[in-house]
Amino acid sequence: MGSAYFEIIRMRFLMMLAYRVNYYSGIIIYSLNIGAYYFLWKAIYGSKEVLGGLTLTQMTTYVAVSWMARAFYFNNLDREIANEIKDGSVAIQFIRPYNYIIVKMMQGLGEGLFRLLLFSTPGMVIVSLLFPVKLPTDPGVWIVFLGMLFLSFLINTQINIITGLFAFFLENNEGLMRMKRVAVDLFSGLVVPMSFFPEWSQGIINLLPFPAITYLPGSVFTGKVAGIGAWNVFAVQLVWFVLLIIPLFLLWRGARTRLFVQGG
Repeated sequence: MGSAYFEIIRMRFLMMLAYRVNYYSGIIIYSLNIGAYYFLWKAIYGSKEVLGGLTLTQMTTYVAVSWMARAFYFNNLDREIANEIKDGSVAIQFIRPYNYIIVKMMQGLGEGLFRLLLFSTPGMVIVSLLFPVKLPTDPGVWIVFLGMLFLSFLINTQINIITGLFAFFLENNEGLMRMKRVAVDLFSGLVVPMSFFPEWSQGIINLLPFPAITYLPGSVFTGKVAGIGAWNVFAVQLVWFVLLIIPLFLLWRGARTRLFVQGG
């Protein structure tokens, strides 16, 4: 069974490879986007050396690594699942000898690995040459960050699958998917780091899984959080990964029952 899931990762990777030209152009688009953010934040900082606990160099690094990390953890599994539910093809998945949820995660991982190797990595090199990005010199930071990046993928994918499964219970979950995407980009700290939010809102947002996707890994990468603090935020990600299994399992069990009832 493990080899079957590995084959799913490989097939999705090869499928993405067929459209690699689109991702090469995406590197340019992301670089321009990061450049726009750099000049915006540079104007906001003005003569100030530190804002929100970040220097301008740390902010530039945070923006760069956050957007390039997004290329890895981002996927459209919610839309894929919703479409399969709407056209009824999900019923075929139920009779196949594998777990539908794990298959979707493996497909997302295959897509993510493609983007990591052919989008995020070369993109980060290019951005580092164009803007004052300071990469970590401590190998330990890289190890922790890569582990956190993988957990970012898992958490984001769990949220996407949960959102997609709501198509079993809603006639149209298009609005829910759009709301989810805005929530992830905004509350994860991708658009604005969480340290810039009002203190009262930070307390509320920290009760949600979104900061574990972007803000926590970015804080470790930039050095804003270091030492034992890095392992603490890593533990926060692990907790969210475990907690999100619960609604995912309950939704999946409810969806299977609903599908069987609808099928007669």
